Amino acid sequence: MVELAGIIILGILAQWFAWKFKIPAILPLILIGLFVGPIATLISENGHPWIQPIWDGDRGLFPGENLFYFVSLAIGIILFEGGLTLKRGEVSKVGPVIGKLISFGAAITFFGGGVAAHYIFGLNWRISFLFASLIIVTGPTVISPILRNIPLKKDVSAVLKWEGILIDPIGALVAVLIFEFISIGGDAGYSKQALLEFGKIVLIGFSFGISGGYALYFAIKKRLIPHYLLNVVALSVVLLIFVLSDIFAKESGLLSVVVMGMFLGNSDLPNLKELLYFKESLSVLLISILFILLAANISIDELLLIYNWNTAILIAVIIFLLRPLSVFSSTINSSLKTNEKLFISWVGPRGIVAAGIASLFGTKLVNMGMEGAEYITPLVFAVVLITVLLNATTARFFASVVGVFLKKSEGILIVGASKVSRLIASYLQRNKRHVVLVDSNQANVAQAQELDLEAFTANIYSEDLASNIELSDVGYLLALTGSQEVNRQAINRLGGVFGETGTFRLMSSEEKELGLEDDAQELFSKTHDFVMMEEVARTYPSIQEVPVGSKKQFLKLLSIIEKDHNTVALFLKLPDGYLEIIHDPNEMEVVEDSQLVYLGKPLDVEELNNATKDRKNTP
Repeated sequence: MVELAGIIILGILAQWFAWKFKIPAILPLILIGLFVGPIATLISENGHPWIQPIWDGDRGLFPGENLFYFVSLAIGIILFEGGLTLKRGEVSKVGPVIGKLISFGAAITFFGGGVAAHYIFGLNWRISFLFASLIIVTGPTVISPILRNIPLKKDVSAVLKWEGILIDPIGALVAVLIFEFISIGGDAGYSKQALLEFGKIVLIGFSFGISGGYALYFAIKKRLIPHYLLNVVALSVVLLIFVLSDIFAKESGLLSVVVMGMFLGNSDLPNLKELLYFKESLSVLLISILFILLAANISIDELLLIYNWNTAILIAVIIFLLRPLSVFSSTINSSLKTNEKLFISWVGPRGIVAAGIASLFGTKLVNMGMEGAEYITPLVFAVVLITVLLNATTARFFASVVGVFLKKSEGILIVGASKVSRLIASYLQRNKRHVVLVDSNQANVAQAQELDLEAFTANIYSEDLASNIELSDVGYLLALTGSQEVNRQAINRLGGVFGETGTFRLMSSEEKELGLEDDAQELFSKTHDFVMMEEVARTYPSIQEVPVGSKKQFLKLLSIIEKDHNTVALFLKLPDGYLEIIHDPNEMEVVEDSQLVYLGKPLDVEELNNATKDRKNTP
């Protein structure tokens, strides 16, 4: 009981530690597992590990094959969640570079890794290529924490993010297929019978996966499942499909749950996001338990097996040869610059799927007596630990060295996607600024997307929003909703993440009436609240630019605009295109050929002429 409780407590503690220090959770989880397992045998009085996963007659958690069964089911659930994230058409949406990385680039890693493992360690070709299939996977759970606090160009962070998301289930599928193929071949090699058995596994896996996905989809769409049972029923269906598929064709269960997840992930299921959140929470718990168990189950003998220069050479080949070769080959004729390709080449940590499946398959093949199978688990764990540790400690420094580190974050996050926000965002985007809108109202988001604006549905309390690595170049936060509470919460909660350059919000109607100036520096406009701005946007849906050539002229024009309720001053645009939010006019520097940018009706010609008279007298 103490050991089981200890695993859960240590696992959640490792997850919190990873969140606190912005590192991949897999790193502290595996280190804890190694410490309480094989390392503990060297320091404990009786030479026993502090946590022993397999029952040895006196102590342990799982008797017989039960650990093996638990690992299989846990990996199945994790892979099902991975399948849910794989959307049809995402490859084309995010660009050809990512499509090449997860196909051509993965193939280079697969064949190169197989050849390297064969000649460096002397492993047979089957084990070598199984190892290679496991190291093509990166994964969002290891990429996101590393890049979360590194300001990068959107293109660079997007490539790394989407590569991790898409290669996770694809890599798992490749690893499953390779394992099925080599395990069926056995000593007879790849005979006709082996190929027939392999085909049976593929057929059963796809058939049960699609059938189970459709059955769950049908039950949810027809409201045959009450809402409070939705998540647990989905979990039970995943386990049912996994077990049934495995009964009909041994080792086909993992394939079936990946296919099932992909089917549901590409459906129009209204509860998909809720289902995905539940599976993410469950996966966090399973991963916390699983990787402490798996690392603790590694013996000192297995660690000594790879404690040699061959391991260092193999890992060096993966990091310094195969990864750059796959990245540079996949980005030929792309818009990425050489320094950006170098950074993407450097960031390639292997993740949870690689470590989990390696332990599962390694154990199975060792039990089958497959020659060289004992290398699979420790080698993959070594690759995972070294790549995660290397990237977690050097990614920020390397980004600075190669020149992809943004010295100043100029991206803009707008909370609220109303008409006013969409007009402002469109103007900013036309002026080559990276702008993102978030709103909990799906209709507003849809209208923004129709204007080719980057927008998504989220709320200010969402952890996904704060951890989105594609927002790593955001330095301005504009809270432009109609709710005073939401605007203030957005500034307080997200300002430290997205507002390093500036945080601004709309004044409330109460502030407008009472003339409150307690935090005027935060105000996006000192003359209009949300209702007034929306009225201006509805009546005069356009943004104007007026030339200014001196500070005096700028202040005079600004005074004219502020007196007219149908105009709202927004930005000062400098000759080089730089846009500065008008928050404290007296402190702003105005140079020749600048422009005052405002929302609303065009200025009266006579007023404009009067305002520009000072320009002629300005030295």
